Amino acid sequence: MNWLTNFIRPKIRSIVEQKDVPDNLWQKCPSCEGMLFHRDLSENMNVCYHCGHHMPVAVMQRLAMLFDDGKFRDIPLPKVPHDPLKFKDRKKYGDRLKESRHKTRREDALVIAEGAIGGLPAIIAAFDFSFMGGSMGAAMGEGIVAAAELAVSRSAAFIVIPSSGGARMQEGMISLMQMPRTIIAAEMVKDARLPYIVILTDPTTGGVSASFAMIGDIHMAEPGCTIGFAGKRVIQETIREELPPGFQTAEYLLDHGMVDMVIPRRDMRETLIRILDLIFNKHMKNHGSRDKNGRAATGSGGRNGKNGNKKGGGALASLKGKALPGKLPANTNKPRAKKSAKR
Repeated sequence: MNWLTNFIRPKIRSIVEQKDVPDNLWQKCPSCEGMLFHRDLSENMNVCYHCGHHMPVAVMQRLAMLFDDGKFRDIPLPKVPHDPLKFKDRKKYGDRLKESRHKTRREDALVIAEGAIGGLPAIIAAFDFSFMGGSMGAAMGEGIVAAAELAVSRSAAFIVIPSSGGARMQEGMISLMQMPRTIIAAEMVKDARLPYIVILTDPTTGGVSASFAMIGDIHMAEPGCTIGFAGKRVIQETIREELPPGFQTAEYLLDHGMVDMVIPRRDMRETLIRILDLIFNKHMKNHGSRDKNGRAATGSGGRNGKNGNKKGGGALASLKGKALPGKLPANTNKPRAKKSAKR
């Protein structure tokens, strides 16, 4: 037994040789280019602790941030034909679906979850951008409709978290038909006098922003996220004019009345709890009651009641004057001048 070979040499090698360091320990912030340690970044909800830039977060992690104790039930998506048009470009659409399903281990770009937020029932339909850019196809539309029906049957709040590039081009007209279908689903929730809340994330564009993503009762957005229909460069080349700074950002839309509030990710759950508590508890106490199964009972002050308005504003009127995290748009409404009868 040679002790120099068996003991001394391995110890010298362990000291001299460099150990392999994993590549995912550090990440660079795309905004300030600061280096972020992966553990600190995860604890800060994927928000840069140097500049506050909100980076993408996995859909399951986002759901765990919002639900009580991070617990929720994953609802399977309805089955739809996966390639009705047999579309093919550089690659078959069916092959693209197989790759995305293998990569994300889910059927499509939508995750439906049922749980409680602040002890109140909620159904969340969240997009997974890593699945073909969160594009909307037949499975997405069917999932939104199923989630809305579930929210109505449970008398729960319906919360949508879009993160999408728009309609899925590989499904052609079928993907565009999901726009009116999802709007009907949102109206179904409103007809049941239940809150429909949209949390806009980066990016929300195309057919998604042109349909159900912009007709919510309350629109919340994460700081700095991109919200729009066509791309900034396309608009600029079409109108041949320079666009204002911050165009198509959450803060720009807040200043122009398209978004109700811009909420940092760390305050999103607290804000949701406050809003749902105001809508469910205060509104149900004053304008309606709930039956023994927890479902909203028809009353005289709700959406279809005697004193209700067309859009169900009674449920949201209680939010006025309440302090909520984030910047709220100032009231810029001015009295209209009376038109003269003389011409």
